[in-house]
Amino acid sequence: MEKRIVCQKCKHYFVTWQPSKPHGCNAYGFKSQTIPSVVVKRSSGIDCSFFELKNNS
Repeated sequence: MEKRIVCQKCKHYFVTWQPSKPHGCNAYGFKSQTIPSVVVKRSSGIDCSFFELKNNS
């Protein structure tokens, strides 16, 4: 079974103010209409390697 990466739980994920590109990733340095982990998987064929759980303290 494939592990699903939830970008919203990653410290590199951010929400943009651009309606056309609402999702961003500081680790990879891009904004997109789609969740960043999906973009990375589609373009490279591998899962995101920068995922780090947010520190919610």
